[in-house]
Amino acid sequence: MSSTLYALTAIAIWATLASLGSALSHVPPFLLTGLALIIGSMPSWPLVLRDRAAWKVPKTTLALGIYGLFGFHFLLFIALRHAPTIEANLVNYLWPLFMVVLAPLLLPGVSLRPLHIVAALLGFVGAAVAILGARSGTAPSAVTEYWGFVPALGSALIWASYSLWTKRVAAFPTSAIGLFGLVSGALALVCHALLEPSATLVGKDWMLIVLCGLGPLGAAFFVWDMALKRGDARQIGILSYLTPLASTALLLLVTGRPLTWSIALAAALIIAAALMGSRASGRAGRAPAA
Repeated sequence: MSSTLYALTAIAIWATLASLGSALSHVPPFLLTGLALIIGSMPSWPLVLRDRAAWKVPKTTLALGIYGLFGFHFLLFIALRHAPTIEANLVNYLWPLFMVVLAPLLLPGVSLRPLHIVAALLGFVGAAVAILGARSGTAPSAVTEYWGFVPALGSALIWASYSLWTKRVAAFPTSAIGLFGLVSGALALVCHALLEPSATLVGKDWMLIVLCGLGPLGAAFFVWDMALKRGDARQIGILSYLTPLASTALLLLVTGRPLTWSIALAAALIIAAALMGSRASGRAGRAPAA
């Protein structure tokens, strides 16, 4: 299986995350994050039982994995719970652009070109269109829902910085992602017990949580890592810009929501900005993908 097929498989799986998160918006975010991450780590359990080295990573690498997996998904689920789903999803998918813009700050030897600035402005215009188009009225609840875009932006920043920082740590086996997920999931469940009210999950909830764990919070990470280890990160990174388009299209299908001009324009601007930022990197090739 080629690196491109691995990457496209991960993208197809990630496209379901926002839809699953929206369907599970009634589940406390810490509980949802914890259960899904633990389920997602299960495919690597047999490997570590056979060889303990499968999960052998430095403490700093483990901390980075927890920061990425736990932080990103928790903030994303919070955003999907408090903001209009499609617009929050579009804001979250500024992460490919952030990876390019933050590269000079987080990676040595990477510079920022003028085209990067243009791409950054275009991306933020797209985010503004998504946010402003989320509400056409002046209902009191509108102000509250706007705050839901803050965690969406935070999740994008976390995933971008996590992806860049993985280029600065020692290489780790793909199986170690299972350790990241297991520890992050356990941490999320502790937070749920301490900070959230208890919740009763019905059969449908469990089915969706299992799908969420085995798919976008599990298999996608393993498959994406395989793609990066086998192919050119620059080419694979460009493929990641298909994710917001696929994710938004699936959300429209699942929610039965019409494709309004603001959603279409925001999607076009964000995707165009991400592609422009990636192209501006030119030969540097130092903007890795998640």
